[in-house]
Amino acid sequence: MNCYIYRCSGKNDMYIYLKDQDDFSVVPDHIKKSLGETEFTLEVEITADRKLAKENPETVLKNLDEHGFHLQLPSEKSIEEVLTEIANNSRDGAK
Repeated sequence: MNCYIYRCSGKNDMYIYLKDQDDFSVVPDHIKKSLGETEFTLEVEITADRKLAKENPETVLKNLDEHGFHLQLPSEKSIEEVLTEIANNSRDGAK
């Protein structure tokens, strides 16, 4: 499924994934208010087996299908910690 990802100024590392480009009408008002300014970041095809940095692709697909959007909230970990974990997992999988 193709989706459209927007960076949200409401919090660092908060992104919203939309099923349809620029269709924020599917997002409830109380969530919309917390997003702040949104900036289009990326169009991407998500499949169940696609690796995403911080999200479970099956959860993203389910939310897009059921609600038209998925909200990625900031992680407790820094991006550097997440990238290190991904690199370590990739090395471990190559053995």
